[in-house]
Amino acid sequence: MKIEPIVGASFEYPFKISQEEVQRFADLTGDNNPIHLDAEYAATTAFKRPIIHGMLGATVFTKVLGTQFPGFGSIYVKQTLEFLRPMFVDTDYKAVFKIQSINSEKHIAEISTEIVDATTNKITTKGIASMINKEKF
Repeated sequence: MKIEPIVGASFEYPFKISQEEVQRFADLTGDNNPIHLDAEYAATTAFKRPIIHGMLGATVFTKVLGTQFPGFGSIYVKQTLEFLRPMFVDTDYKAVFKIQSINSEKHIAEISTEIVDATTNKITTKGIASMINKEKF
């Protein structure tokens, strides 16, 4: 399904993150905070169980924006992020994207980015991406 890159166009991408992916992210980044990796420690926190690194959850944005919506040829210029709620492993989420504005002269679009818990419909992460794509904007 091809979506035209126009203001108001939107795209959704379902996903979930495994504990193995959390561990690989911790190994890659060096962020081995026990809130992400140690269930016993996490049980003593307000979250009561391990949470996903916020930045790991946000990696879904680069995956989708660079490969599907708007897709190949897209280059990140900026991304704002707000982490509103924790994310947990093996939970169904959807990433939601909507083109907010397009500057055709500069080939830049601003796209809202959200991660939504698919069960509760609550937003866990939100922001705005600015993308350059000379072929699509």
